Amino acid sequence: MQDMQLSQAARPHALPLRVVLGGHLAIARFDHAIKNIFVLPGIVLPLTAAPYLLNRALIPKLILGAIATTLVACSNYVINEVLDAPFDRLHPTKCMRPAAVGIVSITGAYVQWIAMMVAGLIIAWHVSGKFMLTAAALWVMGCIYNIPPLRAKDVPYADVLIESINNPIRMLLGWFIVTSVITPPISLLVAYWMIGCYFMALKRFSEFRQIGASRAGAYRNSFKWYTEESLLVSVLFYASMAMLLFGAYMMRYRIELILSFPALALLMTVYFRMSFQTDSPVQNPEKLYKQKFLMGTLVATVVLMGVLQIVRIPSMEKFFSPTLELKASPQRVSIN
Repeated sequence: MQDMQLSQAARPHALPLRVVLGGHLAIARFDHAIKNIFVLPGIVLPLTAAPYLLNRALIPKLILGAIATTLVACSNYVINEVLDAPFDRLHPTKCMRPAAVGIVSITGAYVQWIAMMVAGLIIAWHVSGKFMLTAAALWVMGCIYNIPPLRAKDVPYADVLIESINNPIRMLLGWFIVTSVITPPISLLVAYWMIGCYFMALKRFSEFRQIGASRAGAYRNSFKWYTEESLLVSVLFYASMAMLLFGAYMMRYRIELILSFPALALLMTVYFRMSFQTDSPVQNPEKLYKQKFLMGTLVATVVLMGVLQIVRIPSMEKFFSPTLELKASPQRVSIN
């Protein structure tokens, strides 16, 4: 099978045109556009802070923003497929990807990569200047993640941190669709980054368990340095950072969100448990919608957080008001 794949990779021009075109369509991974759901918080938050921003002029910007984000993200998927093809052939399921099987033109894929990026940025410019710059940042991070000599995906921990920074970038994309005036909270952006790291580290953990320590390093260079233990320790770090920073955001901007913590903790626990399954769904986040309990928990959590983002509960502020007041001492205390 592998010999056939390598043979086909060497001569994609011998295949029917419809097969090659289908391969090029597949490597853009338009089905992964569901990940653009991470743009939504960036749209919702400024609208709840400034409802006057919700007007008819926003609708075309939302449509153009969605198209631009999808094109830039899919451009990154194209270069990922091309450069990862030799390694995907060593993976039990990714070996059937179009570039790994050899049903795409490599030259054509590079043209496709650049063309999708250019088209995405041109459309992004019609949304706003800040939106276009943020979309460009999303594309640049894809280059840093995939392209040698940087190729952060081969560097332990950097692979998770660089890939997951797309989370706050996507939030900024949503934010700059709505407004370029209101500044997003830094604590929330970093918390969003860390929760992305949590999900990505669990994906790495699941992949490492499935492939096996003896073969994992051949598939992904960063796996030469990882162990199941080190990956789980990093998961704990990312989860802690995410919740601490989200807590900082809540205490400053929306204390009512504390009531969503149990639901958020349950969601993270369910996802954590799923990573231990054989051929775990966490390895393919774009297919997680098939996990009914996870999706039910997610929807309930999002609805709860949405309500708490709008509804004010004055008693919460009183309950969590400071009880310790630090006052300057009336006299200096000298210790000899």
